Amino acid sequence: MSPLIRLSASFIALMMAMGIGRFALTPQLPHLLSEGQIDLTAAGLIAAANYLGYFVGAVDSMFSRKPAQVRWRLLGGLWLCVLLTLASFWAHDFWSHLLLRFGTGVASAWVLVMITALSQPLAVAAGRPRLGALVFAGPGLGIFLTGLLALGSNLLGQTSATLWLVYAAVGLVMLLGILAFLPRPTAAVATTPVAIGSSPRGIGRLGLVYGLYGLGYIIPATFLSQMASAQFHGQWQADLFWPCFGLAAASGVVVVSLRRHNANATRHWLMATLWLQATGVFACLLGSGTGLALGVLMCGGPFLACMQLVMQRSRELAPHATQRNAGLLTACFAVGQLAGPLLAALSSHYSGSLQPGLIVAGSGLLVAGILAVSHPGADREVCASDRATIARR
Repeated sequence: MSPLIRLSASFIALMMAMGIGRFALTPQLPHLLSEGQIDLTAAGLIAAANYLGYFVGAVDSMFSRKPAQVRWRLLGGLWLCVLLTLASFWAHDFWSHLLLRFGTGVASAWVLVMITALSQPLAVAAGRPRLGALVFAGPGLGIFLTGLLALGSNLLGQTSATLWLVYAAVGLVMLLGILAFLPRPTAAVATTPVAIGSSPRGIGRLGLVYGLYGLGYIIPATFLSQMASAQFHGQWQADLFWPCFGLAAASGVVVVSLRRHNANATRHWLMATLWLQATGVFACLLGSGTGLALGVLMCGGPFLACMQLVMQRSRELAPHATQRNAGLLTACFAVGQLAGPLLAALSSHYSGSLQPGLIVAGSGLLVAGILAVSHPGADREVCASDRATIARR
């Protein structure tokens, strides 16, 4: 089967698992709050449960070495995203939403790690590394889709329960359309040993960068719809911000995929995306429609591009440990994401607003940018036999 078809299926898999399974909570928050199902502090805890599940799924993925294990988690994650979204139709209180979001967190992490491990080597082997990079635009278009569906639901006066059904139905259609075309794991992909010349020191620093990134972006990404709803008093204009965030995220992946592919460029692009997101987080502090619009562009644009750059950087440091490092980095990312909603809950509880949390989040992104561009000498530790592989990527 054509690699292009496999990569397209991977794109749609991330579009569904991340856009619907993972981030459907964001456009639903204003509805859940207005319907009295939860309050803002509870919303932060539910989001934290989602990211705790994401951490559990990422750690579990690191130990999936056999092709059957990889395949099972990929398909299981996709099906769980659909079924748990459907089950959300019957959720009307804090604990039911918390448990369901935990489950979708596990499922979406499985899909992200497995798709990353399968699609990127496939793209490189086919001589189409840029197509592999564009797979990461899938979540952005998924967010765009869920945002448009939320906008339509609001205009029609539908409840959050109806929107859960719509999300589940769309996710099911997407899943059935790609099942036969998903990349299949091989023994070579699933059990690849760690490269002798890989750099644990470089990967550790990258994990810290990714964790700070998770902390930094997650508060505006989780509460953007709610902040917009409060700013526009629940009017339909507030529902435009989330699809625009997704569209900006997908566009950022396209822009970054056109860059020069070398380790130096990757580090500097990563720094730029992190600092641009920090600017977007601080813009949300302005408390106006203009500030939120700047937040959408500056947080949304680099959102998935930063994820793509981190995964590219990990392959430059350790090109023969794709799945292990994807799982490790995703776990670090999940820890940061888990800390973000907890920080938001504390911020809301003690100050009555998200502003203190946003200040900490933006500061974390500034620090991550400094760490990303600093050079601990890791690249010199990559063995000479790996340099040709890295150059092709």
